[in-house]
Amino acid sequence: MREPLSERLRPKSINDFLGQTHLVGNQGIIKKIIDNNSLPSIIFWGPPGVGKTTLAGIIATHFKMPYIAISAISAGVKDIREIIEQAKFKQKTIVFIDEIHRFNKSQQDALLAAVEKGIITLIGATTENPSFEVVSALLSRCQVFTLVAFDDAELKLLLQNALEKDEWLKSKNVTLVETEALLNLSAGDARRLLNLLELVVGASPSPVKITDDLVMSITNKNVILYDKSGEMHYDIISAFIKSIRGSDPNAAVYYLARMIEGGEDVSFIARRLLILASEDVGNANPTAVVIANNCFQAVNVIGYPEAEIILSQCVVYLATSPKSNATYKAIKNARVLVKQTGNLPVPLHLRNAPTSFMKNMNYGKNYEYSHNFENNFSPQEYLPEQIKNTVLYQPANNPREIESRNYLKNLWKEKYNY
Repeated sequence: MREPLSERLRPKSINDFLGQTHLVGNQGIIKKIIDNNSLPSIIFWGPPGVGKTTLAGIIATHFKMPYIAISAISAGVKDIREIIEQAKFKQKTIVFIDEIHRFNKSQQDALLAAVEKGIITLIGATTENPSFEVVSALLSRCQVFTLVAFDDAELKLLLQNALEKDEWLKSKNVTLVETEALLNLSAGDARRLLNLLELVVGASPSPVKITDDLVMSITNKNVILYDKSGEMHYDIISAFIKSIRGSDPNAAVYYLARMIEGGEDVSFIARRLLILASEDVGNANPTAVVIANNCFQAVNVIGYPEAEIILSQCVVYLATSPKSNATYKAIKNARVLVKQTGNLPVPLHLRNAPTSFMKNMNYGKNYEYSHNFENNFSPQEYLPEQIKNTVLYQPANNPREIESRNYLKNLWKEKYNY
């Protein structure tokens, strides 16, 4: 019985490793560690199928050290202590712990002394943020390296590499006609991609022409075709933004689901929500920016799949918020005015006067400090003389900005008589 394709093609050296160029490229830290023969304890953080286990094996092979691989799912404190005891009487050992985030505090603490004394070199792999899942004492003794999902170009290269190198695939006479379904189903996971390829080829008579329809029929999945760099990407995000702007939470959540199923970058979605919160909700509900910013930070820490819950909450909140683009229009109006009027001189009373020369030039003269006046307000002019009384911000017709309008009108009287 043959090994899975992903195992048959697992790289054995750093030169065979595809992707993660920020780590294994000529200037990458893993490449430098190998070249310099200096190995610290390491934690690899990244989604499934991006090469964490493979890199650990490559490092162990290069350093020619005893190598023990365990899974945090099945191993306990007793197993850790036995490994440490064995390492004390042998050559320094590399201990690879897959899913190290599943170890509880006592299990992680059992590693501390051995790592600190150099009895073992730890290489941990985790799909969770290590700053939350690895105890600080152990984390401080390790270098954390982040791995990222493979992009489409790298996945296509992996497919071509498989067809060229694997003897079984070569015997099946495989042609890649279409790859979008394979790429979308793999979601940046190289192991899943190669296992999907093997599944499709194994279920098809030779010669095999791989199309999206063939992949969908064999995997029995309704693949969401979503080209993250093509027209579909822009169409979906456009519909998503317009649905929130149009206060339709049903449509907004639908398009959010389309992006999630298509493997869209979580940071991209959250970033667009943050922009929208200011551009389309604005001061009609100033809390929207706070919610969207917290969403952006949270989903980047948590990642898929749990991030979809936070995204959904933010999307519904924004879609059901009152809308205003008044502040968006204000800055656009102001920029047009600046381009039209050029570098108008700042009124003398508003200028800073750090030197006696500037004071003699009347810089800052007659400036009225607002807090010295009733209601912390003085009706002095702030715009350059040439454009005084210009209106750039028009409060929108919603409760929050109506309140702002009345406040300004009460202070400025005719000047802000909208």
